[in-house]
Amino acid sequence: MLRNLLLTASCVVLAAGAANPQRAPVLVELFTSEGCSSCPPADRHLEQLDSQVIVLSEHVDYWDHQGWKDRFSSPVFTERQEVYAREFGLDGPYTPQMVVDGAAQFVGGDTRRAFVEIDKAAERRKASIFLSRNGAGVSVDVEGAPGDADIWLALADESASTKVAAGENKGRTLTHVAVVRSIRKIGSLQRGGTFSRRVDLPTGAAGQRVVVFLQQAGQARILGVAMLPAPEI
Repeated sequence: MLRNLLLTASCVVLAAGAANPQRAPVLVELFTSEGCSSCPPADRHLEQLDSQVIVLSEHVDYWDHQGWKDRFSSPVFTERQEVYAREFGLDGPYTPQMVVDGAAQFVGGDTRRAFVEIDKAAERRKASIFLSRNGAGVSVDVEGAPGDADIWLALADESASTKVAAGENKGRTLTHVAVVRSIRKIGSLQRGGTFSRRVDLPTGAAGQRVVVFLQQAGQARILGVAMLPAPEI
């Protein structure tokens, strides 16, 4: 249910909307939980969007005491969602919540609203981000930032599946895409500035997708995003 909380080759950057080079890549975040019965449709919606935009599935931990502990949940994602709640003037976080480019939020299963907001976001000017794998790390190069921003790097499993044994989704097998396992700030950038850095990745990250995005301070609008998919085995 909806819950208000008051409630080994170098790879070039993958840009969403590559079929139309005039459209800027867009970041779609889904705040979800395996303990929430309203979340599976939103999870499926995110899977459908995965071929069109850059997506991140962030599993919050405030459902973990409701009978099922989500193995992908983290207080880090709950905290990120709480910052969004303040940014959007909400009473508190809820699931499933979808956030498009840090500029719009809505219930994660609202497909019509998602496409409207994605279209808007794709028309905004964004920084160019170039990513390449570099040994056990990734090289990140940014230019043309349209404003001051923090630079974030997220590592996500390509996909995952869980047979839920308790809670609201008991007996269901849930599938996820782009399951975020870590997210961290790797730098900052001023308007019009450039950024170039090799970032070491932790052991085990070789099989994960890498998403780098620029976000205005205070977790506001996304000013650029790029992704490296997990290498093919």
